[in-house]
Amino acid sequence: MRSYFCGSATEPLLYETIGSQFDQTVNAFPDRVALVVRHQGIRWSYREYQREIDRLAAGLLALGVKPGDRVGIWSPNRVEWCLTQFATAKIGAVMVCINPAYRLYELEYALNKVQCRVVITAECFKTSDYLSMLTELAPELASCKPGQLKSAKLPHLEMVIRMGEEPTAGMLNFSDVCRAGQSGDYDRLRSLQDELSPDDPINIQFTSGTTGNPKGATLTHSNILNNGKVVGDGMLLTERDKLCIPVPLYHCFGMVMGNLACITHGTAAVFPDEAFDPLTTLQAIAEEQCTALHGVPTMFIAELDHPQFEEFELTSLRTGIMAGAPCPEEVMNQVIEQMHLTDILIAYGQTELSPVNHMTKADDPLDKRVGTVGKPGPHLEVKIADEQGRAVPIGERGEICTRGYSVMRGYWDDDERTAETIDVGGWLHSGDIGIMDDQGYVQIVGRIKDMIIRGGENIYPREVEEFLYTHPDIQEVQVFGVSDKKYGEQVCAWIKLQEGKSLTVDEVKAYCKDRITHFKVPHYIRFVDIYPMTVTGKIQKFRMREQEEAELRSTTVI
Repeated sequence: MRSYFCGSATEPLLYETIGSQFDQTVNAFPDRVALVVRHQGIRWSYREYQREIDRLAAGLLALGVKPGDRVGIWSPNRVEWCLTQFATAKIGAVMVCINPAYRLYELEYALNKVQCRVVITAECFKTSDYLSMLTELAPELASCKPGQLKSAKLPHLEMVIRMGEEPTAGMLNFSDVCRAGQSGDYDRLRSLQDELSPDDPINIQFTSGTTGNPKGATLTHSNILNNGKVVGDGMLLTERDKLCIPVPLYHCFGMVMGNLACITHGTAAVFPDEAFDPLTTLQAIAEEQCTALHGVPTMFIAELDHPQFEEFELTSLRTGIMAGAPCPEEVMNQVIEQMHLTDILIAYGQTELSPVNHMTKADDPLDKRVGTVGKPGPHLEVKIADEQGRAVPIGERGEICTRGYSVMRGYWDDDERTAETIDVGGWLHSGDIGIMDDQGYVQIVGRIKDMIIRGGENIYPREVEEFLYTHPDIQEVQVFGVSDKKYGEQVCAWIKLQEGKSLTVDEVKAYCKDRITHFKVPHYIRFVDIYPMTVTGKIQKFRMREQEEAELRSTTVI
């Protein structure tokens, strides 16, 4: 029996644009709460949300923004982000998600790679002064008329629209754009709904690779709208639910599994803060009576460990998505028992898949919810393939490959890297190593690039991590390979201990001895308090490898 599974479906796919689907939801639930942005004092019904989206869409049309134009959004979680997502979809412009943590080089690369004509930006976020960075890249802003930028370094960028009410030279204000639409622009907005196609590209998401420049995964209305609906279906969302979204909007987790899951079910989207904070998240859940919660495992751990956790009434919760990293069994038990998330689901995928291709079900046994990423989603084919692309036998390791509606159009203006990722049969190659059982459940055992080859032995970091998680004093662990003159690579483990616990390197090695194969025992062990992460909470093993190897070089070990 080969490792191939096609997700069963009880409903057909949607063949709608995002704007059309949004308006249908407004017609069905006009007075239901649609959007709550607590840090900005926003609480809108679906009808009010639609009005504000249409105001921005008409304003962008008044500025001359056309279908196909790329519109960048550079901001933490704010109401303006949500409005931009749906307004650009309604006029057929391609929204480009810009990582809030980007600095000058990354920003310049992203804007030029996809030829952004417009950027909608926040004033600042944490240590990033967005307006200053844009002015540094495009000093011409100081003397140009707003909306008529001609920049040497950013030759395609014409308009910078800033959030907030303060004036900035060369920039338009978001609120002014929302007031700019005239009756003719609203007429044009209505006519566009019949001209746009569900197959049109509507979103570019930059993937944060470990090497090389980021790639712009190009996604269509159909890609992300259907993926959002499938995720919402898995959570059994209805118009009576409220989904707490502390994950970032610039990433598929927020904008697809959050916003689009909500608007396909009439659910309310609740944003606790500009960025993740365990306290404001807990406050939002309790005060808004949220029924669903998204997050990566580290977010749930931070919420559970917050000193005020016991003060919050969380019994309204029932479901949500945990994704982005493996969930230790003990964490899952605490989430279910202490946060009342009895129906929480595990999801897995990648940006290029819009993003989810596997998900557990609410009635899956606990071992499937922590030991696997579930089965392939509805309408999607998944195989575990060898190096020639052939499905391996059930129970054997191979690369996870997916085919179906959620596969991206490709990487923007990069046919070569697209061809490296999507083969001639339409299968998208994930780079992840997985094992499929005879029921279709898939276990992730590592990344092809993360596999450690020590003296000719293949070592999968996930296996070593899972073993170390069995130590009662270990809260989190990350295993990766570092260069070694004798063996090619050695196993390194970065360990975060439970609060108040202590371990030595020798004690960890003694725990491993005779319990796992000798060559899998970590040669290097470091105790840490934090891991290098992306803003979405994904742990960056390549950063750990760089830091560890730099430390080893300084002591002449390598």
